[in-house]
Amino acid sequence: MVYLFLANGFEEIEAITPLDILRRAGKKVVTVGIGKKLITGAHGIVVETDITDGELSIDSFSAAMPEMIVLPGGMPGTQGLKENKTVNFAIKLCNENNIYIAAICAAPSILGEMGILSGKRAVCFPGYEKNLKGAIITNNFVEQDGNIITAKGAGVSLDFSLKLVEILAGSEKAAELYVSMQCNYG
Repeated sequence: MVYLFLANGFEEIEAITPLDILRRAGKKVVTVGIGKKLITGAHGIVVETDITDGELSIDSFSAAMPEMIVLPGGMPGTQGLKENKTVNFAIKLCNENNIYIAAICAAPSILGEMGILSGKRAVCFPGYEKNLKGAIITNNFVEQDGNIITAKGAGVSLDFSLKLVEILAGSEKAAELYVSMQCNYG
C-alpha cells in the first residue's frame, strides 16, 4: 500500500499525477488528508481524501508497513505536512525500515530538515536547496538514492510518477504506461 499525504495548499499536479499513475499501475494508494477529508490545493482544487490523519492510527500504519509514502509539494501544503505528527511518524518509520519515501518540489525540504538526506543525492524546487541539509544536490529532474526519491517540481510530475511505478511495479510496467499514455509523441 502507498500513502499519499495532502495538506491544504498542496500542489495539485504533484499529488494527482502520482495518485493516478500509481493506480493505473495497479497499486493501492490511500490519500490521507491532514486535519480533514476535504483538502484544498494551492490553485483552489478541492480533493476529498480517503481518510484523515486522525483515522490513520500509528499502530495500524506500523502494522501495515506501507510500500511507500508520497509527499507532494506546494505552499503552504509542505509546511502543513512538516508540522504534522502523523506525517513525521510515517517518515521516521519508513526511513528506519528502508521503505520508500517520495517527495517532490518543496517537500524534500522536510526530509532534509529531519536529517534524512545527509549524504544522499537529492533534488528539490529551486530555492529550497538550503533545506536539504547534508544532501548531495544534483541537477536531475528526478533523483533516487536508496529508499529516497525526490523531484524538482510540477513540471516533472509525470517523470516522478513513472519512477515510482518503476520502483514498485517494475520498469516494464512503467514503460507500458509511458507508451499507453502517449508520452512518446516526439
